[in-house]
Amino acid sequence: MVVPANHTATVPRPEPIPGWVASWDGLRLRYDRHGDAGSPATVFAHGFGQTRHAWTATAGALAAAGGHALTADGRGHGESGWAPGGRYTFEDFIADVPALVGAAGPRPAWVGASMGGLLGMVAEAERGPLFSTLVLVDITPRWEQAGVERILRFMRARPDGFADLDEAQQAIREYLPHRADARSPERLRKLLVPTPDGRLRWHWDPALLDSVAAEAERWGERLKRAAMALRVPVLLVSGGRSDVVSEHTIREFRELVPHAEHVALRDATHMVAGDANDRFTAVVADWLARHGHLPRDRAPAGLEPHPHAHASSATESA
Repeated sequence: MVVPANHTATVPRPEPIPGWVASWDGLRLRYDRHGDAGSPATVFAHGFGQTRHAWTATAGALAAAGGHALTADGRGHGESGWAPGGRYTFEDFIADVPALVGAAGPRPAWVGASMGGLLGMVAEAERGPLFSTLVLVDITPRWEQAGVERILRFMRARPDGFADLDEAQQAIREYLPHRADARSPERLRKLLVPTPDGRLRWHWDPALLDSVAAEAERWGERLKRAAMALRVPVLLVSGGRSDVVSEHTIREFRELVPHAEHVALRDATHMVAGDANDRFTAVVADWLARHGHLPRDRAPAGLEPHPHAHASSATESA
């Protein structure tokens, strides 16, 4: 979903270094490298309709704490290339994963929101070992279809784009009325591109809605098999107010992946990193430190350690 993450922390962050990597079919994938490239990397993969900017605040905080993060635009999203003829399949996205791993370095951690989490899960199960650990952000092998349909309705609602930033911001307010930071139109500028007629559209290929979104219902059994095949440490971070995952889908996931840990951020919706960025970053930082991707004695400045990050299943109380 094309909504910027909140940015509450004010500590200095290293400037990201832009880069490009060629995918399996020659499509150019855009990424930003945050922090020390010599340190173990964490790759952040966004959800359907998002861009790498969804992770900017978290990646910057990890970089400031001595970590190394790669935030990437998926094909057809952000500044990455669009597929010729508008051809996109789930398989295409999975095949892109090794190219991003190659840009990050050996056995990175993978943090994936929604679609990005599914890609990491299947890639690790079918093409691995690729990662040292896997963090799934508000996604499970089975999801609540009503929540997904709500997202797709928003994405399909304005095929002709917007007259200006204010109009785009109003659409966000209506979609996310709970989001306090949704009142700053300038934050949307990097997520919108001008069309020849002067209007603004979201920074992704509209053809995605006719291909990847349409085939999602056929992924079910493959995703379950992938989940059961996971052997790396796995963390599920869910939104307590999510309409995409639920107690039922989380319970099914825990049965498929018994060794997985789970943290729910009580007040977050499906847009976990955007709704509760500081708390989300604290959870991820703790997990990455436990698995060798962040110095254990250097928590991101301005963030409190999460009290339940070590629990096998917990709901955040703050």
